[in-house]
Amino acid sequence: MAEPRREVWITGIGIVSSLGEGAEAHWQKLNEGKPSADTQTFAPCVVHPIVPIDFDKQIPKKGDQRQMEPWQRIGTYAAGLALENAGVKGNAELLGRMDMIVAAGGGERDVNVDSAVLSGLPKSDNPDKFLNERLMSDLRPTLFLAQLSNLLAGNISIVHGVTGSSRTFMGEESAGFDAVRIALARIQSGQSDIALVGGAHNGERKDLLMLYSSGGYLLTGDYKPVWERTPQGGFALASMGAFLVLESREHAQKRSASPIARLAAVVAERAKRAPGDVTAALDTMWGKLSAQGSIKAGQAAVISGATGAEPATAEERAFLAKHADLPVRATGTHIGHGLEPQFSMNIALAAIAAKHGKLFAPADGSGFEKAMTGPLRQAVVTGVGHWRGEGLALVEAVN
Repeated sequence: MAEPRREVWITGIGIVSSLGEGAEAHWQKLNEGKPSADTQTFAPCVVHPIVPIDFDKQIPKKGDQRQMEPWQRIGTYAAGLALENAGVKGNAELLGRMDMIVAAGGGERDVNVDSAVLSGLPKSDNPDKFLNERLMSDLRPTLFLAQLSNLLAGNISIVHGVTGSSRTFMGEESAGFDAVRIALARIQSGQSDIALVGGAHNGERKDLLMLYSSGGYLLTGDYKPVWERTPQGGFALASMGAFLVLESREHAQKRSASPIARLAAVVAERAKRAPGDVTAALDTMWGKLSAQGSIKAGQAAVISGATGAEPATAEERAFLAKHADLPVRATGTHIGHGLEPQFSMNIALAAIAAKHGKLFAPADGSGFEKAMTGPLRQAVVTGVGHWRGEGLALVEAVN
């Protein structure tokens, strides 16, 4: 006879974004309902820059900070906040057996080196020799190593002492879905008692803006809330860090830790993305989610990770229209889109709302987001990748 799945609590949240640092700062800004974004620094692209951070508070050694790229500093800082929030920071015995699962993108490019190479190539008499010499002299081994995605996990281990098993997933939004899904499954099955899961993203990068702009994915010109970006659509690239401490209920109770919320289920898909595929994938996942936890109208809401990019956002909206009894909030309106850490961030925001027992106010003028007057007990978190990958999570309040 199969062992029953263990209940999993969220006992720690560490988040930083354009809204601020920590759970309460985010909750206050979300309730103000006045999203803002930077339309000037990287014009014509719209970006949600991270708030100023005193990295010394979580990364005390300047040497550690110097060898990290910005996205690694953001992630290591957010991880420290999560450990602190869970009451496990500095607990060597517990950290030594804590699992870590990170969703990460590639490292950051040296824009100055790229610019020098591209500028010099057309002027060189021997372009092949020029390119080889520049790559040999300008791309130092330390710089190359800094590109490795698993260095975020390595830095968290070094700075915070998290030395249990470690996994790093790449693959934009899908990496975020699977990181949380696998962390949850390991704890539910008894393979793990406690895990740190999340990721980080630096959206204030010209190379990324060029990359996503070439694919036609970015919001340009004036800022607009997610549901008002049709028909062209586009996402506002964001800087953010988001980590969760997930823990079995029994393990948390033994150390007298209080839950923020319950993570009941996470499911993921990878539709081929023919027309209608996203809506169909979300329908399928909704059935799986409902089988693991009854979703109660009047007490539940949807925390949407809709990016604003099309046609994915329109297909998610069509799916959400089938569940019109649940009020919806698109977090991309407030914090932009951070790809790998976005799902962890949205689960964190859902957990914060469930802890407060209410949903934050609508922040779009399309009328798609409705007010919620009743108590919030459940939140369905959606994630639809701008290009590929879909995920859903069910977050519940704990009595």
